[in-house]
Amino acid sequence: MCGIAGWADLGLDLSQEISGAEPMVRSMACRGPDASGIWAGTHAILGHRRLSIIDLEGGRQPMLEPGEPRNGPSVVLSYSGEVYNFRELRTQLEGHGHTFRTRSDTEVVLRAYVQWGPGFVERLNGMFAFALWDERAQRLMLVRDRLGIKPVYFARLGSGLLFGSEPKALLAHPRFSASVDLQGLADMLGLIKSPGSTPYQGIEEVPPGCTVTLDRDGLRTRRYWRLGRQEHTDDLKASAQRVRELLQDTVARQMVADVPLCSLLSGGLDSSILTSMASAAETRAGGEPVRSFAVDFTGNDTDFRASEFRPERDSPYALETARFLGTDHHVIELSADELIRDDARDAVLRSHDLPLTFGDVDTSLHLLFRGIRQHSTVALSGESADEVFGGYLWFHDRAAVEAEMFPWLSRMQLITPDLLAPDFHAATRFDEYRADSYRQAVAEVEHLPHEDARERRMREISHLNLTRWLPVLLDRKDRLSMAAGLEVRVPFCDHRLVEYVYNTPWDIKSPGGEPKGLLKRAAAGLVPQSVIDRRKSPYPTTAHHLYEKDLRSRTQALLARPAAPVFRIVDATGLAGLLEHPDGYFDTQLRRNSMETALFLDSWMREYGISLA
Repeated sequence: MCGIAGWADLGLDLSQEISGAEPMVRSMACRGPDASGIWAGTHAILGHRRLSIIDLEGGRQPMLEPGEPRNGPSVVLSYSGEVYNFRELRTQLEGHGHTFRTRSDTEVVLRAYVQWGPGFVERLNGMFAFALWDERAQRLMLVRDRLGIKPVYFARLGSGLLFGSEPKALLAHPRFSASVDLQGLADMLGLIKSPGSTPYQGIEEVPPGCTVTLDRDGLRTRRYWRLGRQEHTDDLKASAQRVRELLQDTVARQMVADVPLCSLLSGGLDSSILTSMASAAETRAGGEPVRSFAVDFTGNDTDFRASEFRPERDSPYALETARFLGTDHHVIELSADELIRDDARDAVLRSHDLPLTFGDVDTSLHLLFRGIRQHSTVALSGESADEVFGGYLWFHDRAAVEAEMFPWLSRMQLITPDLLAPDFHAATRFDEYRADSYRQAVAEVEHLPHEDARERRMREISHLNLTRWLPVLLDRKDRLSMAAGLEVRVPFCDHRLVEYVYNTPWDIKSPGGEPKGLLKRAAAGLVPQSVIDRRKSPYPTTAHHLYEKDLRSRTQALLARPAAPVFRIVDATGLAGLLEHPDGYFDTQLRRNSMETALFLDSWMREYGISLA
């Protein structure tokens, strides 16, 4: 995995502007600690920071395809990601007469464009975000994978375009300055994740499944993939078998790496299935036991308190599954002292470039990934299985399903609308904006003519989760892992699996109302029965009193600065009201999230020089 950054402008001679692009590339060092490169032409500069995964010596970038005469490139590629079907594509390209210089998937992507033109992206299976400059056509293409696993941002600068894997790359350009976009900030605080939107004025994100092209005809976006509807003819048994086959193929593809690989094993159904399949693949190949990692918190064996949202601890199930599969298992235990350290919280903010955090969940993920990186460079994760197979509680809560709002807001919010400052709430039309965004998202859903109302509604709920909620989690996973130089792969995001399960009727996906019943049947015999039978429990959080004490202390310190600019976004009186809750474990995660959001908003505005007009 890598970081990309660059600049294209058909009206300027950029060969003399390398100094402007260099800080953009340096800002991506966290994503690519192994190597750096910059290519500069007359109208484009492409930069790259590399995390070496496949063909450690041969995959250096930017990668050039020589033109005719061979005194300059015809096509230049700065690539971030993994294309998992690169071996099949390489064979096809060799059949067209291509000769390869390296073993890397990067060269396959480059030559696929040369062979098939801009439509080549539809042939790729993987997670990727890359920039491709065609010197012959004087064209820049920014390409993002179907589900949006890998990010890429862009912004206009004069007649040109800046781009990078993260906002920090654009913010590093000496001639670019960004101010806050109120509607984009409302989008983020509302947990909507509208495709392409960011809280920075002038910075956009290439939407999932899209390309952005700049050439002599201007700037345009093209969607090459969307979730569509088609008939599903398999019964439950055949559907479970097909899911199992797709997952086995996906895991096998995603285990290709020339560096140490591991699995994240929480003891939940999703991570346990992937670890099981990875272990089986390693056994077939005669390899060593798969290394697996789990996180836990010091004192959680006594501090943990069960709730409907988080009914039980992960650790016993993770250990049972590790023994069942024979993995080389490691538990990274985090103390409350580590979670409240300023440097850990600051690292989370810098990785996001945004005040988007779920508090100790994000901080512990950062520390977990940092610990894993000492042993492995690539990790498999069960992210997205709940969105694909309908595992969250809100899929099975009648009130949440029937409400005309994003269903996760019934249980998960960054900050409640009543805690927003009245002027900010009014300026952004916060409630109306969320309602409008919901209606727009629902309008994107395709239905088949014969579907009944219940099936149509569950299709809408699935679509909302895959297109508006999953991107929030994928973005978090990417930022926090890449900040540690760790590549996290997400097999449940394979677009073939997503398309198949999305088109599966709800009564097959959740037979008898059983959450993830289809996936459980696909997992039969692969994991302990206790894992199949356990209730959904999300990523753990600490219950240590020291963390709550620190959060209260930070909030009190913020309230002691009544002139802080953040209070143009957050209502100080409402924030102070959260402190009136008695000492002890917070009754809801929402209370904690609201305080964390206020604190991170304040840090973001101060450290990034953000001001409101």
